[in-house]
Amino acid sequence: MDTDGNLSVIIPVFNEADTIETVIGRVQARPETGEIIIVDDASTDDTREHLKKLAVEPDIKILYQETNQGKGAAVIRAIPEATRDFVIIQDADFEYTPEDWPVILKPLADGKADVVYGSRFMGTPGMARFFGHEMGNKFLTFVSNVFSDLHLSDMETCYKAFRREVMQNLNLESKRFGIEVEFTAKLARARILRIWNVPISYNPRSFNAGKKITWKDGVSALYHIIKYNVFADSAKFYKTPWPEVLGRDTR
Repeated sequence: MDTDGNLSVIIPVFNEADTIETVIGRVQARPETGEIIIVDDASTDDTREHLKKLAVEPDIKILYQETNQGKGAAVIRAIPEATRDFVIIQDADFEYTPEDWPVILKPLADGKADVVYGSRFMGTPGMARFFGHEMGNKFLTFVSNVFSDLHLSDMETCYKAFRREVMQNLNLESKRFGIEVEFTAKLARARILRIWNVPISYNPRSFNAGKKITWKDGVSALYHIIKYNVFADSAKFYKTPWPEVLGRDTR
């Protein structure tokens, strides 16, 4: 399946006035981009002024949250708006580059995958990373793998790409960064989804440059790992039985 013009790009935004227009420009320049769905999570800087300039673009849809709720809430609001065959989540900064999209989308386009995780920890070159942050991500991925029985190398990655019908079949509820854990737990519980890891580049930004995730989000991730892998009712994870959604023999 061709990927050109066939990608819905979800961009949750909070206080990204310094980068949002440049990031959108890079996203628009990619041939894969079919539509861009931006959700502003009640930014308090000049982000909304920048978004008003972008609102006239035909391939851009902008949604506004009236109160700050978190990345997860922004992503959940955007998901029903996606109309292309594939969907990817893009942060509104320069940590992840759309130049990696071809390698991420190829397993989906080739019909080999239902979901693709872009892994920062598969030996790709890039800027030296913060040791504590990387070890924290690897630890959370390890714990998630233990409970989900899914061997991922980067559970917390922003770059998760989906067949649209797969993403839209998930019942999601996490408001903040727990959405990454929730995605993984619910995808893994299905047991019939084809989930791929592919290497991506990564250029981490500092907290001084606007990075928002903290140690508190790490603690929250552990809570969500236990919640969704142990205590949550898996019968409520999905809207429709997977055989109906996937359109293939899932035995």
